[in-house]
Amino acid sequence: MEAIKAAWDFFQNEILGMHWLSRLISTALNACGLDTAGRIGGSVQFFIYDAVKIMVLLGVLIFIISYIQSYFPPERTKKILGKFHGIWANVIAALLGTVTPFCSCSSIPLFMGFTSAGLPLGVTFSFLISSPMVDLGSLVLLMSVFGWKVAAVYVVLGLVIAVAGGTLIEKLRLENQVEEFIRNGRPLELPQEELHFRDRVKYAWAQVAATAKKVAPYVLIGVGIGAIIHNWIPEEFIVNVLGRRNPFGVILAAIAGVPMYADIFGTIPIAEALLAKGALIGVVLSFMMAVTTLSLPSMIMLRKAVKPKLLGIFIAICTAGIIAVGYFFNLIQPLIV
Repeated sequence: MEAIKAAWDFFQNEILGMHWLSRLISTALNACGLDTAGRIGGSVQFFIYDAVKIMVLLGVLIFIISYIQSYFPPERTKKILGKFHGIWANVIAALLGTVTPFCSCSSIPLFMGFTSAGLPLGVTFSFLISSPMVDLGSLVLLMSVFGWKVAAVYVVLGLVIAVAGGTLIEKLRLENQVEEFIRNGRPLELPQEELHFRDRVKYAWAQVAATAKKVAPYVLIGVGIGAIIHNWIPEEFIVNVLGRRNPFGVILAAIAGVPMYADIFGTIPIAEALLAKGALIGVVLSFMMAVTTLSLPSMIMLRKAVKPKLLGIFIAICTAGIIAVGYFFNLIQPLIV
């Protein structure tokens, strides 16, 4: 058992967490005369380490997930979802959301296509909630920072929000709250070519390049914010605002995440810095969920497809779920960290 634990710790710390890279960068900066124990040197070290680590993990994860995703083009996904009914359709939609693009703005066009194709509204909303909030990439990245227990609980609770939210929207019968051009749309039935291994690899590499180019600015911004939090904001301030001394920390974090636009890769360095400064884990995860699921740009895009009433219900369901998850994580933090 000890050998298994040692092997897992090595995998989590040195492979996923890439702690060896942190030590290497620290040694190189110190050799150049920059003290990584100081604020400036520590900020530089944090920025280089997190930027390189996240971009490397991003490339590997996108390649793997895009290869898997090549088996689930929109038309095939629609056919899979059409075979299930009731809550099982919501469960399958939420699970399929885990192998789709990484941000809500990328998921909304798929949501619109599925809705136009006549899939139940609740099923398409389960997909829409799950896709940005829970994906295979988030599982691996969360493991690299918080450990496997936090990552597993996060993914399970994210799927619960997606299934419960989609089921509730289905029960409310809000089909008339979808814009007319979506309800009356009929996507073209295009034949799906059977891709070979080389085609799938080529597709996956193309997705790596396209996604890396798109998210790199947000990753660098996130890493920069994380470096400032990590080295320049007093720990006492973070503890007072986002620690146990403030019972409204989860709500504040969820609200603070809404105006931002990023995906899981851009929020990880901010979350990592906040956690190191004493923020509660539920507060940190609520912030991440709000950024990836309820960002203002994605809500503006979604408003073009649904009417204000349905948009408001969607935001209310996601917000309530995110806040509940945050407080739940705060309660169980001693057990999983």
